[in-house]
Amino acid sequence: MNADLNRNIVNFLCHASLPVDANQASLKEGRQQRTDMSRMHANKDEVDAAGQEYGADEKDKPVPMTSGPKIGRNDPCPCGSGKKFKQCHGKDL
Repeated sequence: MNADLNRNIVNFLCHASLPVDANQASLKEGRQQRTDMSRMHANKDEVDAAGQEYGADEKDKPVPMTSGPKIGRNDPCPCGSGKKFKQCHGKDL
């Protein structure tokens, strides 16, 4: 049953045609617009100067976050309890 239905659909689609309006104007091909390069006059010095005007100062840059030394699981806990880190404050991690 599905094979008959599929065959009928394919047969219909193969023999179908789209109506064409005779009054419709023919399509025209588009032309590629050329860029006028005669008005381009930037040079490297001007570009570099413009970048320095808008760039951030050295003091405005964010400082990377630093952390203390890494504590191993079996190292003593830095809180001073005398327990291993994994049994004290490392238990919550």
